[in-house]
Amino acid sequence: MDMTPFLKFAAEHVAVGIHAVDLKGKTILYNNKMKEIEGFDFEELVDRSLLEMFRFDQHESTLLQVLQTGEAVFNAKQTYWNRKGQQITTLNDTYPIYSKGKLIGAMEMSRDVTTLEKVVYQPLKKYEEPITFNSITAVSNSMRKVLETAEKAAATKLPVLLIGESGTGKELIAEAIHWASSSKGQLYTLYCHGTNGELIDQLNKNLSAKSGGTIYCERIDLLSRPLQIQLLKMAQDQMSGDTYFIASVGEDPVELIASNKLSKELYYFFSAMTIKLEPLRNRKEDIQPFIDDYLSRHRMNFGSMVRGLDDEVKKLFMAYDWPGNLKELELLLDEITSLITTQEHISLNLLPSHFKSKAMNKTALAPEDFIIRSGRELLPLDDYLFEAEMYYLQKAMDLHGGNVTKAAAALGMSRQNLQYRLRKIKKNEAQT
Repeated sequence: MDMTPFLKFAAEHVAVGIHAVDLKGKTILYNNKMKEIEGFDFEELVDRSLLEMFRFDQHESTLLQVLQTGEAVFNAKQTYWNRKGQQITTLNDTYPIYSKGKLIGAMEMSRDVTTLEKVVYQPLKKYEEPITFNSITAVSNSMRKVLETAEKAAATKLPVLLIGESGTGKELIAEAIHWASSSKGQLYTLYCHGTNGELIDQLNKNLSAKSGGTIYCERIDLLSRPLQIQLLKMAQDQMSGDTYFIASVGEDPVELIASNKLSKELYYFFSAMTIKLEPLRNRKEDIQPFIDDYLSRHRMNFGSMVRGLDDEVKKLFMAYDWPGNLKELELLLDEITSLITTQEHISLNLLPSHFKSKAMNKTALAPEDFIIRSGRELLPLDDYLFEAEMYYLQKAMDLHGGNVTKAAAALGMSRQNLQYRLRKIKKNEAQT
């Protein structure tokens, strides 16, 4: 009997995350539970190595450790930041995979303990020092307005709703509001992705036993409607004490309410003060100050010599749309500075190949560019259709932050069809 259908069914329905890679760190298997834990689709991982997709050092990855040693690792606790800027904590059992006595890869089985970690409400740990309004550089008019409104929110201690795409820095504004407010205690984050009713009940009990603090409810729009109602009741109960509530959503709350993704009552509770963070592509004047601050901290912490970008990299950074916003820029800088030795300026050869291929291929074209080109009056029809398709598909991907599923839905095609077309475009670019 062929066991393959049974094994596939088991892999997709088992209650632990499964992630298998080959010897190069390329993803071979990534099941539904692992997608739930980390938020990726298999298609996002299949062409990337582990170090490209997750923010951890090579020695901290149990999968890579097993690939190097050929020995299993059990009950390894791993906390890391993925490319979407989410902090994840898992307990992993990782096994080497052999075929005919030869090591061919590794498989990790992960139990998600992120939400269990949040029961004790660990404060944000991305930065070693507290994030205050003084430590956030605001050059653009939109960011200056954000900080101005946030300071008023901190003074009044009214509930705050932060609105913005993933990676725009909502958690930094939440922390700055906390430190500027009169709220006693620590800032804790409730990651709504993966939260369940038991955790919210436990949060309610723990808050009742504590002397206040600030609770940042990250992405309340990711909660189911029953859990949104449960969170609202808990927040209303705790507001009579010294607990301060801040929340965030990833899209326009009015559209979320209209699409039944956000409870109107929960929105009303947090919308006493609403603060919208613009995506980085709409405030590119904030890029250079952010880089300057990052490199300043790097010199202080690691004694490096790096002081800035060379002119080519500056132009590339300013032309790029940054679909992952500040988080994408920060993770890119993390990756670049890990390779820095004595360099004083970041040059093109220090940029990761995956970023260069993505950024340098996204030259801005106007529709008329497909028809008229210098040196010839008209493009051949096949060339025109191909370039028009490239332009349109890339615009759809940019609009949806590189999410294949969302872009395919917007284009009215299957995800598999869009992936095929994108691979065809990628292959053509490689040949040219």
